[in-house]
Amino acid sequence: MSENKNKLSELPFFSNLSHETLALIEESSTVQCYSNNEIIQLEGEPCLWAAFIISGSVQVYHLAKEGREQILTNLMPGAHFNTVPAVDSNCNHRASTRSLGKTKLLRISIEKYRLLLKTRADLAYHVLTDFAHRLDHLTVLVERLSLHSIRGRLASFLIDQADSSDEPNLWTQDEIASHLGSVRDVVGRTLRSFMDAGLIRRDGSKFVLLDRAALEEETQF
Repeated sequence: MSENKNKLSELPFFSNLSHETLALIEESSTVQCYSNNEIIQLEGEPCLWAAFIISGSVQVYHLAKEGREQILTNLMPGAHFNTVPAVDSNCNHRASTRSLGKTKLLRISIEKYRLLLKTRADLAYHVLTDFAHRLDHLTVLVERLSLHSIRGRLASFLIDQADSSDEPNLWTQDEIASHLGSVRDVVGRTLRSFMDAGLIRRDGSKFVLLDRAALEEETQF
């Protein structure tokens, strides 16, 4: 376990924390491994721990009443989840999560997590800053979904993926459609339209930007 935890300082979320705080996190946490496509948590269940991704990937999704999944995001190593509900008095999961490939999580019980936030100012400040970034991202996402066409939303998505500092995040067309509130056929046609216009090209499972300026123009519609 210590071998996994020694990598904490290499993860973006922990990189600026003091050695003392990192040591306390190590003492307070456990490492849990998941196989591919394993359910980690279900929406509505009590939140018992905050989680940080050491390796692998985690898909966050919402299941609508009619049974349709909406994929909210795919989280890569260094990302985290349950850090918001873990400090909420109504501590239930806001979404479901599953592993994508073999995945390793660092988990901290909500009791120990709350105690760390109360006693370690550097961790509390880091979490607060991260919350602010998340709120800003959600504000932009709501604006895109309510004001922009699927072409604009897809163009923004492709640019965001290209600008991501994380490891390559490979989305299927079904997942992209779910994330953007559309359907696979529409996403597929729009991607082909972008490729035909020379804005992007396909490289295996990834899309490479060829004309960023033109793609940025698409985000306005």
